Amino acid sequence: MKRLLHKALHQGEGGTHVDVAQMDAQIALHYGIPYTASLLAFDPVQRLLALATLDGRIKIFGGDNIEGLLISPNSLPYKFLQFIQNQGFLIAISNENEIQVWNLEFRQLFYSSKWDINITAFAVVEGTFLMYLGDENGLLSVLKYDVDDGKLQKMPYNVPIHSLAEAACVSLEDPQSIVGILPQPDTFGTRVLIAYEKGLLVLWDVSEDRAISVRGYGDLHMKNQITGAQRDAGEDEDNNISAEEEREICSLCWASQGGSTVAVGYITGDILLWDMTARSSKQDNRSDEPSNVVKLQLASGSRRLPVIVLHWSSRSADSNKGGHLFVYGGDDMGSEEVLTVLSLESTTGLESTRCMSRMDLRLDGSFADMILISDSGFPYKSRTSAVFILTNPGQLNFYDGGALFSVPKSEEGKAQIEAQKFPVTVPTTDPNITVTNLYSLNGRESQSIPLKKFVVKQNAAPFMQRNMKWPLTGGVPSEMSMNENYTVERIYIAGYQDSSVRIWDATFPVLTPMFVLDGKVVGVNMDGENSAVSSLAFCSLNMTLAVGTTSGLVRIYKLREHTGGSSFHFVSESKQEVHVVQHGRGFHCHVAFLASNSPVRSLRFTASGEVLAVGYQNGQLASFDANQLSIMFTVDCASGTNSPVVSLSNYNVVTSAAKANEQQKESLQSAKSPANVLLSLTKDGHFTVHDSMNDGTSEEEQNQLSEDKFPSQGHIAKEESVLDKKQTHTVDKSQKNTRQPSHSGGSDSFLLVCCEDLVLLFSLPSLIQGSNKPLHRIKLAKHCCWSAVLTNIDGKACGFILVYQTGAIELRSLPELAILAESSLMSLSRWSYKAGMEKSMSSANGQIALVNGSELAIISLIASENAFRLPESMPCLHDKVLAAAAEAAINASMDQKRNQTPAGGILGGIIKGLKGKEENAKQKGSLSAQTMSEQLESIFLKESLVEPSIPDPDDPIEELSIDDIDIDDEIPLAPPPASSTSHVNKKTTAEEERAKLFEGSSNVEKPRMRTHQEILTKYKFGGDAAAAAAHAKDKLMQRQEKLERISQRTAELESGAENFASLAQELAKSMENKKWWKL
Repeated sequence: MKRLLHKALHQGEGGTHVDVAQMDAQIALHYGIPYTASLLAFDPVQRLLALATLDGRIKIFGGDNIEGLLISPNSLPYKFLQFIQNQGFLIAISNENEIQVWNLEFRQLFYSSKWDINITAFAVVEGTFLMYLGDENGLLSVLKYDVDDGKLQKMPYNVPIHSLAEAACVSLEDPQSIVGILPQPDTFGTRVLIAYEKGLLVLWDVSEDRAISVRGYGDLHMKNQITGAQRDAGEDEDNNISAEEEREICSLCWASQGGSTVAVGYITGDILLWDMTARSSKQDNRSDEPSNVVKLQLASGSRRLPVIVLHWSSRSADSNKGGHLFVYGGDDMGSEEVLTVLSLESTTGLESTRCMSRMDLRLDGSFADMILISDSGFPYKSRTSAVFILTNPGQLNFYDGGALFSVPKSEEGKAQIEAQKFPVTVPTTDPNITVTNLYSLNGRESQSIPLKKFVVKQNAAPFMQRNMKWPLTGGVPSEMSMNENYTVERIYIAGYQDSSVRIWDATFPVLTPMFVLDGKVVGVNMDGENSAVSSLAFCSLNMTLAVGTTSGLVRIYKLREHTGGSSFHFVSESKQEVHVVQHGRGFHCHVAFLASNSPVRSLRFTASGEVLAVGYQNGQLASFDANQLSIMFTVDCASGTNSPVVSLSNYNVVTSAAKANEQQKESLQSAKSPANVLLSLTKDGHFTVHDSMNDGTSEEEQNQLSEDKFPSQGHIAKEESVLDKKQTHTVDKSQKNTRQPSHSGGSDSFLLVCCEDLVLLFSLPSLIQGSNKPLHRIKLAKHCCWSAVLTNIDGKACGFILVYQTGAIELRSLPELAILAESSLMSLSRWSYKAGMEKSMSSANGQIALVNGSELAIISLIASENAFRLPESMPCLHDKVLAAAAEAAINASMDQKRNQTPAGGILGGIIKGLKGKEENAKQKGSLSAQTMSEQLESIFLKESLVEPSIPDPDDPIEELSIDDIDIDDEIPLAPPPASSTSHVNKKTTAEEERAKLFEGSSNVEKPRMRTHQEILTKYKFGGDAAAAAAHAKDKLMQRQEKLERISQRTAELESGAENFASLAQELAKSMENKKWWKL
């Protein structure tokens, strides 16, 4: 079992008690990339990057070390993730079709709804709260997020697949799922490309309810084929694709700046470039002619990988003649897993498309997702500034866009540029973190002044190669952290395998890098200077940091700013060396001790910080004088088993005696106890007391104390803590019941010992005088891996924390050790315990810091008000000022374009999508008065005019209407021969027709209104009233028959539902007692 060291020494009296029964554990801070990350999303205006995971978490990255973690109530994978651009909302859809709306400003889940049908495609309309949604039945739906109501609304508009097929004049045998939705650029969502599973592509206009162009339907006879593979010159290619060949779509993206060409990846490994521009005739729009499609093939093998991902990057912001196509897949099966970048160029159209070069980017793990980061808020109108590639497990690399597209390629087509690691605030794996500690500096305002200077100096953007500008700058720092008068109240220190130590300002829920302490001293060679850090100790009184290594070397740093030259001391048992070194500004090691070659397991400063106690792996114990720079003493393991010293604590007998009565003072003096004692605990459960100010203990005392073995040999000691009675709220009552008068001199302190399966509480003065009977003994049901005494913001002990190997967390009372509250790592952070995790766990003032892989989390346990719980201390993930400025800039740009070219740009795209013919020219004026978002919403508030081909059982019963009228025109008579009376006859005929038309009405402007029945009797039944009555009777009978059929069908459905429920109950009963391996 690995060691866990946590100690707490509590001094002072009074203070307000914290009701620990109201524990409210939550993640206060999270850094790093979750190892289950699977999806990427980017807000080009707010400059935020989002990662969705397989366990229901969403990670947000911004600038200035601002990161946020959103945890879903359900631990389910996500399959879609998109920002509502520049609005501070994030839409996530889980594998169980749960649609979630996250508010980034409050970091909360604002809305969640379960969709009844499997969602297979999703897209947010840029610049609006509208979104398209496609399901497995081929239905295109529209949703809107209402900010005021805080709910998702389903708009009346929808497009069923059969209705779309009828409007596009294509026939489909079976319903197909929608696998891709792409709003066309420059149309503001009024035109959307819908891709169906079996290869059908339809560019649909929602304002006109018609198909603009249809592709992927019928045989393909391609005129040209582009190949990105290295093949022989004489190799022949088959350019025909049969309709019977499987052409299931796997991915698609726009492959032009204006949305005229789309790239589609298929399960066969092929990539087809389709021309989606509308032709002059409808037949041209539905045909798969050679001029409409070009084939792109990456490999020549017969079995190729499906094309899973496609992304397009335009060559320049104002060019539509080429760009770069990112492809994952399409290579021969069994080939190396790479991400391919194809440079395509087109001069006169799709037929002239050529592949100019191919570049393969090696992946650091299995591919998960990728995203292109634009350099402005308009992805289709700007160049790509960076490419982020996500691989498993939790690896995020990136390329500089400018350097990637201009880098020379090798003969094999491999990129010579290397991917850069995503810069992390707290490195955990490169280099590997070995030990951490969270320290409080409360009450040390004067000592934190030099620390603040380094916060300002080190708070800079991540280092980028080739002068790349870091694209993630989103988020707003907290108000409290921007205050120039704030003091550093908490620091986080981490030791690494490369012997370095890093320190961060942890005053607020944003870790700010302060400095890096190198393990080497310039100009001095020391044995073990490159050894890994194994233990840390910090004294806030004199700002001294001690660093122990696996080679036995102990380095001491004074966290005060040094300038110019200084001296360095190297002290061992045999010699003492002094070196003059030239240090720059900063904190540097001024002394190193080497008393043993065994790894350092524990370090402990005395209360004054003058003496440092060191416990080693081989059981040895040493004491160093930090002021005199000397080794005070070294002693071997008292148990004789060379068991590692896992914990050290200090106890000042004089201070404790000052609080006792005269009788207790006399008892202490008669016991001849040392004034300052050092308590050591070994892994095999041996407890030893030493005089920390003298050369160890006398031989008589050491032999006597070495027999105090309170845990049995089967228990593994984990931690010991010294507690003052005055620092706990419930100690007084317990002390009356457990006090032993014969050994109670100075009995105001306790020793708390935590083993792997046992917790013991001792009276420390009684234990020193020879009594090893515990006040409380608790047998643990599970194996404990880490423990600590929980303190509030005032430093008062308010509980005892236990973390088990199962990931469970318990909060117990002191000194009764009763369970007050429970939680778990899985519920808080979706982590499971891993071996060695306890090495990087630490606590301070109610917070627990722990590391899991590449993730760092600080958990706030108590609900009392502290810096990690104040809203003013939290950075904001949504910049309202930036959002307002960006919206104003976009509106001003659109107004300028509207005044100059009313039909150009985005506005022109909307007008092109909304107006039909010349009669809709008035919509231009209305579009100026309304915003584009409102205009699009007005379209979706109406049902689609495309009638579905399958009748809806909820449709109203058919009734008589004017559409039932069949007018039988009379057979025209032959014209009479011309005569002199023709004019008179014409006049008479006109008068008769007029009288017949107006039914004898004298007022020509207001003809007599006729009833519905009169019209039917007059025109359909030739004036026969009996026939009209019989027709009405037949209609009533038909309606009665329909009602009876619907009633019968309803009864059948109810009966079927009851049968199904009964069958389900029987099945559940039959499976209830079966074991999982028998299923």
